[in-house]
Amino acid sequence: MKYLIVVAHPDDEVLGAGATIRKLVDQGDEVAVATMANHAAARANISDTLASDQEEAFKIMGVSKSYAANFPNIKMNTVPHLDLVKFIEGCIEDFGAEAIITHHPSDTNNDHVQTSYAAQAASRIAQRKPGVPALKLVLFMEIMSSTEWSFEPASNKFNANYFVEIRKDGLNVKIDALNKYKGVMRPYPHPRSKEVIEGLAAYRGGQSGCNYAEAFECVFVRN
Repeated sequence: MKYLIVVAHPDDEVLGAGATIRKLVDQGDEVAVATMANHAAARANISDTLASDQEEAFKIMGVSKSYAANFPNIKMNTVPHLDLVKFIEGCIEDFGAEAIITHHPSDTNNDHVQTSYAAQAASRIAQRKPGVPALKLVLFMEIMSSTEWSFEPASNKFNANYFVEIRKDGLNVKIDALNKYKGVMRPYPHPRSKEVIEGLAAYRGGQSGCNYAEAFECVFVRN
């Protein structure tokens, strides 16, 4: 199957699904990443070599294709929604995506929110464009230091209901890929520290009956 990972920023794809991406590739699936804001403006402690950092992370995970837009970072809410949707639709068509993994719409990071809503709208591309096959799967992922900070009581918070066993070697791949992003990893107890990322994988594994897992919220599935 062909999986399109739609993320707001470089590093989100690793934080949310880095080990899953490697597992999918190893089992013969194809994975592409579409990044909406492919630069580091307004982001503290992020490398000036962000694009090359991401390329190195892609190699570790086995990402076969990537797409990069240049929508304004931390200002994606100023971009017409349709522009975001059309970019993602173009990625879906070009890659022939059958599944989408993207941000949860209740993340506290507004770029994540805008990306999620645009990806949701793009997921119905088969209705908008005759001849384009319908998607088979849509998953929301969790991004530490963003998804868990959803304080809005009226929002539907991340509900883990789809677990991918990643084993210790998959967790190591995720950590190695994150380390390619200079300035992203932080000292413990920051949510983006090695210890917390390992702890979350162990917790999600415990929820689902294995040692380590990445968790997602499945919102659409078609056999």
